[in-house]
Amino acid sequence: MPMPQLPARFTGDPAPLGIDLHMHSTASDGALAPAALVALCAQRGLSLMALTDHDTVAGVAEAQRAAHEHGVTLLAGTELSTRWSGINIHVVGLLPKGARGTLVAGLESQAEARERRAEVIAARLEKVGLADALARAREQAGAARPLGRPDFARALVAAGLVADMGEAFRKHLGNGKAGDVKAHWPPLAEAVGWILDAGGVAVLAHPLRHSLTRRKRGLLLDDFAAAGGQAAELVSGFQNPDVTRDLARQLDERGLLASLGSDFHFPGGYLAPGSMSPLPRTAVPPVWSHPWLATGLEAEPAVL
Repeated sequence: MPMPQLPARFTGDPAPLGIDLHMHSTASDGALAPAALVALCAQRGLSLMALTDHDTVAGVAEAQRAAHEHGVTLLAGTELSTRWSGINIHVVGLLPKGARGTLVAGLESQAEARERRAEVIAARLEKVGLADALARAREQAGAARPLGRPDFARALVAAGLVADMGEAFRKHLGNGKAGDVKAHWPPLAEAVGWILDAGGVAVLAHPLRHSLTRRKRGLLLDDFAAAGGQAAELVSGFQNPDVTRDLARQLDERGLLASLGSDFHFPGGYLAPGSMSPLPRTAVPPVWSHPWLATGLEAEPAVL
């Protein structure tokens, strides 16, 4: 399909770009099957999307077929869970050549880590009253895939232990809570190396969501760039415009590119594919200007 017209820079125009490079399907913890997600993206006028399920590319082949049918350009991707300074940091891999090299074994190890982690989370949540936590989370997942924290959050809601997903994360699953198990994830630099070995672009996911001070966020960006990371999500969903502009300065100082995504998981919430804060006017180049992505978008997508 023809390559979509992509802006060469961010001008501060508030109009939607029709681009979303961070979304999830039922291949991980999203609510829509890959084909249904692509159809929704097409309905919402997106021209470029990436499917970035947690620690897997299992949904990409189905999404690619649907993208051809709907006239949407799809980038293969994944979102890897990693460790940095005791924090669970996510790294999006945009994969114009698909999963290859050490990333293949890396994804296998991530799936195994998720299974072990789910058992630990279940044991901890049973102590706060969620009986048969693993089975309840599996029931919420509705598919034979590795479990994630949202599955346990939905199980807590279904059991009446919390009012909603937000409360589940605030009380039991968010950073520093009992269900926030990080020990099984690889170091940040190792996961970045997997993405680079696959010919992909490593993007630091939602750097504003970790409640870091500006200084510590700078240290994270420094270590990410030193490991070979090439970009960070300047906008992830909706966020404060002043903080966004400050993040843009931090990216510019380190030569990192700017990506964007909704981190969409399910219909009916405040996020939808392509819905996010406007990109500010900035000198930071967009991630699709990276030569590996620019070349990949012009070629036929990798078969996964």
